[in-house]
Amino acid sequence: MPHKFVGLRDDGKHTHLYDAVNGAKVREVLWGDWLTIDGPPSQGWQKVIWSPNSPTNRRELFIPEDHLSDDRPLEIIFLDVGQGDGAILITPETDQDERVMVIDAGIGDNMHRFLRKRFGGYRSLHFDAAVLTHPDEDHYGGFKPIFDDSGFRFKKLYHNGLIERAVSGSFEKIGGKVRDDAARRSYVTDIRSDRASVDALYPPGAPIDTYEFPPLMRSALAMPGLDFEMLSTSHGVADNGRRYVPGFAPADAHPYQIEILAPVCEFDANGDTRLRVLGSSYGKTKNGHSVILQLQYKDFSVLFGGDLNSHAEKYLLMHYAGIDDFPDTGTQDYEDMIEDAGARWRSDIMKVCHHGASDVTDAFLETVNPACFIISSGDEEGHVHPRPDLLGRLGRFGRGKAPVLLSTELQRSSREREDAKLIERVNRTIAKTGNGLTANQQAKLREDIRSLAKVNVDVYGAIYLKSDGDRLITAFKIEQPSLKKRWFWFEYKFDSRGRLSVV
Repeated sequence: MPHKFVGLRDDGKHTHLYDAVNGAKVREVLWGDWLTIDGPPSQGWQKVIWSPNSPTNRRELFIPEDHLSDDRPLEIIFLDVGQGDGAILITPETDQDERVMVIDAGIGDNMHRFLRKRFGGYRSLHFDAAVLTHPDEDHYGGFKPIFDDSGFRFKKLYHNGLIERAVSGSFEKIGGKVRDDAARRSYVTDIRSDRASVDALYPPGAPIDTYEFPPLMRSALAMPGLDFEMLSTSHGVADNGRRYVPGFAPADAHPYQIEILAPVCEFDANGDTRLRVLGSSYGKTKNGHSVILQLQYKDFSVLFGGDLNSHAEKYLLMHYAGIDDFPDTGTQDYEDMIEDAGARWRSDIMKVCHHGASDVTDAFLETVNPACFIISSGDEEGHVHPRPDLLGRLGRFGRGKAPVLLSTELQRSSREREDAKLIERVNRTIAKTGNGLTANQQAKLREDIRSLAKVNVDVYGAIYLKSDGDRLITAFKIEQPSLKKRWFWFEYKFDSRGRLSVV
């Protein structure tokens, strides 16, 4: 059936679908939502079929004709994966031209379930790319159920070249580190850039089940047709002195590009690739060499910040400013570094590094200087993410008088009252067990216990970014569930002087 998309209204108001009989609002829809069209418009209204493939939810509704669009915005979903990162990039093309890239997948199965629900109803689960920014489980663990599901396919698995073996230790997991006395620093030299080099780490029959990362790689290697490729400043597609994700370079003639800003590869005397050790720690090193991507869509830019830390940020700022020593705050050299590095790193939206950890530099935040920060963090973890002091620093170094701070954790709502009622009801039932339970009481008790066992979340904290390159919104669902009032969003627009601000 023919389709159109929900448009973004010029008056800034929300858009709804209406009942055909009484004209009442039925449900709110968001910019870019796909609507199935039924027949030509009449008297300024267009009939749509909601849930056309559902025998129970199918419904005829109406929308004002001028609230529709033939064009679709580019969409990024920063999924609520609990502790960790997980994002989905959906390009603005439609049908067979639509491209989907999954950038990290959290630690659990939220990404797997979301992808099935979002795409399973209208297209295959064959996607363009999975990006594993670095080998931390709260970024890669969620790929395991996806790779193990025979319904899914990816063309490419992109990674940062640091592939963990099935061994204990720290740097031993990635082949050790080598001291370069001339450079007076250590490097990781065993970089695995392609499928064959990754496959060689996991020979058939090798015991790997007591580790986390190797089983993931074995699942990925078992996926038919999946190719492996490293992304870095020396890998990907070269274009005018920069590196881009394949298929997203300027030469591909799309209105959007994705540049690779990190990791930054260095080379030994033989020209072999290596990555420097950051902060003398394995954790700092693998996090600090996260794959960092910057999406540019016409006027807007979005930075995916991985798990960078202060050691990595200082190194990257010096590299992009072309200097050898990190300057003191307040000096002219410091200001020059911010300006020179900002030519590549300045972004309108920033996925905050490392879930809102405080191990970041003011210099890096000032260099990126976004109008909106998006934090991906989770409940019930010991890291205290996002750090309260970091939130203050984000506000200080964000663009404009009131930069927007969004968090998948803070935008989430739970079912506290419903759980309390269920617990009370279960306790009352248990108190009656002295006289025995009827069959109905037993069935009700089992149902209540199943409800208590469910995830205690009413509204997940997913944050949606949508843009046509000229306008951009960041949106999230309102905590109190309601079909008529579902979304809260911020709209961003450039003024006549090129300054970005919330509309």
